[in-house]
Amino acid sequence: MDWSWWSIAASLAGGLLLLWGALLVALWVGRPDELGLRDALRLLPDVVRLLRRLATDAALPRGVRLRLWLLLGYLAMPFDLVPDVIPVIGYADDVVIVAFALRSVVRHSGMGALERHWPGTPDGLAAVCRVAGLARPQPQG
Repeated sequence: MDWSWWSIAASLAGGLLLLWGALLVALWVGRPDELGLRDALRLLPDVVRLLRRLATDAALPRGVRLRLWLLLGYLAMPFDLVPDVIPVIGYADDVVIVAFALRSVVRHSGMGALERHWPGTPDGLAAVCRVAGLARPQPQG
């Protein structure tokens, strides 16, 4: 079969478009509910401080810290994988990606790492845990 450069380029572009479509579907399925999305956007400054503190914590595994630095770099990019003009999931992509990162931190380092570095209120941490799908330990007392 005779492959020319334009057919290879078209195939690559089609494959990337299919991958992007799969990302959109995954974000739609994993999107937080409206309350969770509003909570997450309201808590964004505290979440960014949390991510930075976690990324600089030498007690966390190196792989976790590397993923957090990559996440901070992604959040700092001036464009998103899913443009904000797409209804519902346009703004939810960052929330979903942060939620996956926080789940990874808890899976590898425990909930104590989040609690230690959380800069906001206990209610704010509970909201972040709810959006990220994390089970927060009940207060003892």
